[in-house]
Amino acid sequence: MVMKKKIQLLQTGISLVDNAWGGFYRGGTYLLIGARKSGRTLLALQYALECASQKEVCLYFTSMRPKDLMIHAASIDFDLQHYMNQNLIIVVRVAPPSDLYGVGNPDDFLVEYLNDIVTVVEQYQPNKIVFDELTPFIGFNNVNLLQDVFVRTTEAIEDNGITSLFVLGDPATPLANSIVEALATYSTGIIYLQKKDGESNQQLNGVMTITPNIGHAEGQFKANYFIEPYKGITVDYKPKTYSRPADQQQLPKKDLKYKSLADIELPQENYSISNVYSMADFKLILNNQIALYQSTGQTFSILSFRLDPGAERDELLTLNQLQNAVRLSTDRKDKICALNNKVVVLIIRAEQRGINVFLSKIKTNLPSAEPNYLSKVMQYISVYAVKIDESIHTADDVFQQILADEKPEKNILGFN
Repeated sequence: MVMKKKIQLLQTGISLVDNAWGGFYRGGTYLLIGARKSGRTLLALQYALECASQKEVCLYFTSMRPKDLMIHAASIDFDLQHYMNQNLIIVVRVAPPSDLYGVGNPDDFLVEYLNDIVTVVEQYQPNKIVFDELTPFIGFNNVNLLQDVFVRTTEAIEDNGITSLFVLGDPATPLANSIVEALATYSTGIIYLQKKDGESNQQLNGVMTITPNIGHAEGQFKANYFIEPYKGITVDYKPKTYSRPADQQQLPKKDLKYKSLADIELPQENYSISNVYSMADFKLILNNQIALYQSTGQTFSILSFRLDPGAERDELLTLNQLQNAVRLSTDRKDKICALNNKVVVLIIRAEQRGINVFLSKIKTNLPSAEPNYLSKVMQYISVYAVKIDESIHTADDVFQQILADEKPEKNILGFN
């Protein structure tokens, strides 16, 4: 298949994104996360304004009264009514779920809310959408079900080349955090607003961090952000420029100041994306997937890769290197954990063709693609596919099969 159009980068009106990344990918799905009064709605409105300024249509979902949304827009000198009259911004008011405990299964009730997003998008056919905010609609008990529905929703939108910005509240509980992280796994990138309290500079609202998940090879950036009346949200980020001294000479040694990495605090960033999990977390996810299979029949696959100890003895491959090759080969929705001399992978979508592609990718992601190396190392790697059927009730049933090593494991990677 030949792609007719290359992926476009579109200006967003969010200065850090535009200056550091060059914009959003058309057809991408982005999350905007922040606490109350951190400036989330103002930033979402700036995004909508930029869309309308480009003569593209923005579908704006909100639980606010239109009058209140217009007041927010006016505070950054944005005449929302003007663009609504031109049908460049279409405001759709959505009522949050009022009483989920009054229905039989709250998750099923929320599924309908998310499905309705696609219905409305298909009706208006916009270029971009904003959902401000999604938090009341994602309070699922079954996080795996939420992931599945969210993926279907975003894929239906992305397939039409529509760029999405979903606004979420900063999670305050472990369950809320797991829900947000589940959605972050399936996003193209994340904007995180970390509000700062007690600053002497009244305009300084906090720190904005943008984290890529897919593409945006420039990486993660952060900057202080400010809310300025009639101007909106700005940042103090300036693109770096690199130039050599006019005389082309090396800088004096006294200007080269090195600092040990041990002395530098490197905090873990919020919402960094990884699909490698601890055993406890992996089992929790797997139990949810098994429950989904039992209730809906949605299939999945479990592959266990075993590394023979001789691989490390012969200095060909370590378990960490095998895990990294598997990680680089998985889809972002798949889950990985390491167990003894094994790397276990939960593949959410279990089509055989996709599994074959996955196995082929592992070969290309090993430390060397040299034919002699591959022919040697493949003899030390074997893979076992757990059969998912009615006999599987819990994650422990799966790991009982994996650890038993009772069934012969075929060297699928080597095709021997």
